[in-house]
Amino acid sequence: MAVSKYADALPLYRQEHILGRLGIDLSRATLASWMVRCGELVQPLVNRMREEILGSGFVQCDESRFQVLKEPGKPAESLSYIWVQRGGPPAHPLLLYEYDPSRSAEVPKRLFEGFQGLLQTDGYEGYGALGREPGIVHVGCWAHARRKFVDALKGQSPGKSGRRKPRHSQAEVGLRFVQELYAIERRVKEASAEERLRMRRAESLPVVERLRAWLDHAREVVVPQSLTGKAVAYLDAQWPKLVRVFDYGHVPLDTNLVENAVRPFALGRKNWLFADTVAGAEASANLYSLVETAKANGLAPWAYLQHVFAELPRARTLEDVDALLPDRVRLHGDGVR
Repeated sequence: MAVSKYADALPLYRQEHILGRLGIDLSRATLASWMVRCGELVQPLVNRMREEILGSGFVQCDESRFQVLKEPGKPAESLSYIWVQRGGPPAHPLLLYEYDPSRSAEVPKRLFEGFQGLLQTDGYEGYGALGREPGIVHVGCWAHARRKFVDALKGQSPGKSGRRKPRHSQAEVGLRFVQELYAIERRVKEASAEERLRMRRAESLPVVERLRAWLDHAREVVVPQSLTGKAVAYLDAQWPKLVRVFDYGHVPLDTNLVENAVRPFALGRKNWLFADTVAGAEASANLYSLVETAKANGLAPWAYLQHVFAELPRARTLEDVDALLPDRVRLHGDGVR
């Protein structure tokens, strides 16, 4: 049931109908209570994943809307959020999902309490205060800056000749600069962090300097209320965080990895639409954390959860719990070891 819902985006009411066709009478309420209980029982693993992520020194974070019908003090149609953190070594990443009824700046403050290191996010202002915390270096996302220029180009109507008018060409210029940075990154995709940092200093920084000179000019000539003007303003506002990427070799240009981790949740949400209770939302977050981290580490979700549900009740020590973390368990045939 957990794999069908959290790995295959199959809502519980559909599973209820499938079971009914097989002659198995299990209500949706029973299935939901099972998922809530499973989510509660794996909390020790989720707690350790949180500690590992916060201790990893580099974390990406993103958030997505989430509707919970029965929340204290909130109408059923109001929005809550799922927050996703991605950390750990590149070869064995950890993905942590957490429900919260709010999108306020207090949430990332709580999620990153005690964290020291590099935090990479998009330009949402709710993360801004974290960058002012001692020991935290806030890094930006070039994909979001690029997206603004792409949107500006899409919003431009071509002239009679079929070509964009000269007054719209600033968006194309800005986009070409960002694309040039990505072209350099593609050449060093498989390089070590040290080699990537060397290439960034030698090749990317000169592009950044030319981009900054163009940006200063563009701020004076584009209409602020236009899509291009908004793209320019976004790039300018995010500039201090964006250029920090080039101080490190192990930090990617963008937050695409954590955005990719949001997509399975968004697909599931499209099918099951909402959580009924806070307990259900929290359980879903825990089980998504295990399933998506298992997938990111090459584990089949069904085999991994089967292993966890069998072995976690026997865990007596912290070492026993750690041995069940999805970045520690290894594949063995069709199962795990």
